[in-house]
Amino acid sequence: MHTIDLKKDYKHLYLPSAKTPQLVDVPALRFLMIDGAIEAGMGPGTSPLFAENTQALYSTAYTLKFMTKKRAENPVDYPVMPMEGLWWVEDGRFDISIKDNWFYTVMILVPELVTPALFAEALTQIRKKKGDQPGFARLRLDTFHEGLCVQMMHVGPYATEPATVKTMRAFMDENGCQDLVERGGRHHEIYLGDPRLAAPEKLKTILRHPVSKK
Repeated sequence: MHTIDLKKDYKHLYLPSAKTPQLVDVPALRFLMIDGAIEAGMGPGTSPLFAENTQALYSTAYTLKFMTKKRAENPVDYPVMPMEGLWWVEDGRFDISIKDNWFYTVMILVPELVTPALFAEALTQIRKKKGDQPGFARLRLDTFHEGLCVQMMHVGPYATEPATVKTMRAFMDENGCQDLVERGGRHHEIYLGDPRLAAPEKLKTILRHPVSKK
């Protein structure tokens, strides 16, 4: 059985330093993706739609993993990658402390062997097992090319992310970069820990912002 380890293959993208920001060029990668918006007065942790979307995302990611692992010809095993979130606002300035105006795309990186046909087959299997839940209709398999970015590992609760973003922006200024989150870009979080299980001060989240050269 062949094994793929995307976290190892893209180590520079999924294991950044917690001490120093870094400039990376993120290639076009294949993801399971689903879009949504946080309801008024809520946050990601209390939004029913966000919970529904993440459940659909994880269900499909694990179904695809086991489909490729158990197939009779050319079985392939691979670990399911961490969930990622792209966050933005349609009006005004993105503010980490104000969550109920956020739009988002949550996604999970998958290997290139996950084709549109395999994705469609996985959805058929899940619907047979769990019923035709609304989240499955919102899922898509797509390519995302993020390009030039500054990233850093944030250690601690989500509420303290602004301090890490401040460090990233100082790095951008020193390296002649413009933060595109200030110009309609997506604030990107990659969740390496589970907030339900990890102590808040030990929670690890990769923060990534698209940039352009000044």
